[in-house]
Amino acid sequence: PGSGKTIVAVYLMKYFADSEVYKDKKIGFVVPQTSLRKTMRTVFKSIYGLSSKQVLGPSDVVKSKYDVLVVDEAHRLHQYKNIANMGSFKKNCEKLGMDTKCDELDWIYHQSDTTIVFYDALQVVGPSGIDYQRFCKKQNDLNARYTCYFELLTQMRVNGGNGYIAFVKDMLHTCCKEKYHSDAYTLELVTSFSKFNALQSEFEKKYELCRMVAGYAWPWKSNKDPNQFDIVIDGVEKKWNHCTEGWVTTDASKEEVGCIHSIQGYDLNYAFVILGNEIGYDKEKKELIVRPNEYFDKNGKRTASYDALLEYIRHVYYVLLTRGIKGTYLYVCDDALRAYLEEFVDVLKD
Repeated sequence: PGSGKTIVAVYLMKYFADSEVYKDKKIGFVVPQTSLRKTMRTVFKSIYGLSSKQVLGPSDVVKSKYDVLVVDEAHRLHQYKNIANMGSFKKNCEKLGMDTKCDELDWIYHQSDTTIVFYDALQVVGPSGIDYQRFCKKQNDLNARYTCYFELLTQMRVNGGNGYIAFVKDMLHTCCKEKYHSDAYTLELVTSFSKFNALQSEFEKKYELCRMVAGYAWPWKSNKDPNQFDIVIDGVEKKWNHCTEGWVTTDASKEEVGCIHSIQGYDLNYAFVILGNEIGYDKEKKELIVRPNEYFDKNGKRTASYDALLEYIRHVYYVLLTRGIKGTYLYVCDDALRAYLEEFVDVLKD
């Protein structure tokens, strides 16, 4: 996360647009998430030589052949599993002469002569995603002579650098060895939700682009009844993101709580992350636990074993905890997990 996948991808698109070699080539930019696609179309519209029409969803790729397809956030591409639009997925497979054992990455490979894929195995957040084993098998099935690999290793988002990313991984695998400290990055735990909520509002006014995000530990009631609140903690009432497409840039997002599907791929100045009751800590085993009954992303848990769900929820928080450029503030619902984290994360003093 934050290693510059989207920056490199957009730079490549601009390079192709400016190059005589590629001037007659048909080139597309695939963005799996609806939430990010609208934002990227706005970005492309503002760059000389690029067009918003070049930004595609996976289904758009089925309609036409391309010389080059650049695929951002490929870990969010889907397979025929735990998805809402199974009918249209099946039709797209049929159009390409495929069956539903194939996935959206297969569509892309089929429809492009050259494919550039940006992929992070630790950001697959549910059973419908293309996990690392499936991704590796797909690459091995391709002709190795025509496949090149590059790693993006420099942290370009988080001011805490790779040290912070490593700490987040250790934290989510309960193997921290010492308390986090950085002069360049703020990481603090807030024990009062009222204070947490007020701080996010204060930071939004001061720095802008400060959002509250959370694991999917509350049902989305306001989706059907806008008068309902979804999340109530210590008497403070909050609603889930009113939309997923371009949520971060809406005015309403300043007061709402974003889920994984509305925030993945975005940068924030400060992230305010709620760790819900779907994740906890076993003091005897000294390891993270998950509570499937407290996890309300139906497609994110259906068909998943306990161990697989634990890994998906780890990935969700890995994404949420790596959005903030300048800092991250935590509120933890589970008492045991909060006590564990207090050993390694400074508690914000009143």
